[in-house]
Amino acid sequence: MRISTVTMFNQSVGSLNQQQSKLLDVSQQIASGRRVVNPSDDPQAASRAVGVSQSLAVTEQYTDSRVSARNSLSQGESVLNSVSDAITKAKTLLVQASNGTLSDADRQSVASELSGVYETLLGQANATDGNGTYLFGGYSDGSAPFVKNASDEVEYVGDSQVRRQRIDASRLMEVSDSGQAIFQSVPSGAGHVASADAGNAGSVAFSGPQVIDDDAVDTTQAYTIAFAGDAASGFTYDVQDAAGNSVDSGSYDGESMRIEFGGLAMELDGEPVAGDSIAVNPADQGNTDLFTTLENAISVLENPAGTDAEKAALGNTLSTSMRELDNSLDNVLTVRASMGARLNELDVVDGVSANRTLNYEQTRSDLVDLDYAEAISEYSLRQVGLQAAQQTFADMKGMSLFQYL
Repeated sequence: MRISTVTMFNQSVGSLNQQQSKLLDVSQQIASGRRVVNPSDDPQAASRAVGVSQSLAVTEQYTDSRVSARNSLSQGESVLNSVSDAITKAKTLLVQASNGTLSDADRQSVASELSGVYETLLGQANATDGNGTYLFGGYSDGSAPFVKNASDEVEYVGDSQVRRQRIDASRLMEVSDSGQAIFQSVPSGAGHVASADAGNAGSVAFSGPQVIDDDAVDTTQAYTIAFAGDAASGFTYDVQDAAGNSVDSGSYDGESMRIEFGGLAMELDGEPVAGDSIAVNPADQGNTDLFTTLENAISVLENPAGTDAEKAALGNTLSTSMRELDNSLDNVLTVRASMGARLNELDVVDGVSANRTLNYEQTRSDLVDLDYAEAISEYSLRQVGLQAAQQTFADMKGMSLFQYL
């Protein structure tokens, strides 16, 4: 076999290039910290690593989504905390105004302070997240959800739906609550609320109702207490349900008296006028608007209460308003508790997501990351190989038959 000088040179150069290429590959691995620098290094591992990286990216997007959801819920919960304090303050003022020793001027002073609470609640109901987005407007979060109409009464103009955000692959969470559900609703099982008819001309006042028999109470049934007769012949009362059926009736002498019906009890005091009535409605069928409750209380406190009828209207309105404030406070606390539960759920999902992220990162590391000890050992080996090839080429290039002629 004939071996030419060109053949020896080509083989030596090829060996040098091969050793240098392998050394360069190991150098890139060490520099990048990755075993799979190019897909061709390990096609199967590279393909699986792409899938794991995509799953990791999706997990990180859900993490960002939870941060946004937590910020929204935290801001809403903070506002509702202030709302709870304001309702409690309003209830305290109404209790103070119920004191029979107060003069008209004293009650007007209380009404002025209650107006401040009213405006505070209106401002909190129209709170924003700092970026101009209203917290309690539902999907209509670009404008104030509560506005005053031509009658100077607050009404809700927001959306009844709530914003939802996907916080995980299988969880779509409500990240806000509508103002209607917070300020114009009552919790389930709120019971009954009594209110005197606005056209009452007598001085009959009431307290209650109180539940005396849970099993007998129908939480969906409304009642009306109608009065008839006069002081000369005596008064009578008739309690009718929503269908007009009489469930209780009797005589009434205008003095303090307790009546019972449908598992409820009420205290009556004062002389009615024929045609006067008191409505006893389930809380969710009567006034459920927090702002209307305060408007009614402020209005009655600002008006003088000189006659017996005016004093009765004052006491009845304040009694009704306090019961409605209790229901409103319970409702706000219920919504706030719901927000707290969702914040706790975000913490749980964060923990699960953190474990999932660690698993993804470990899997990707196993697929493409470099074992430095092995890589450094191979790098040293490739250096020796390259040096051997270089030395061999240096020795061979000087060999020639002409040296022996």
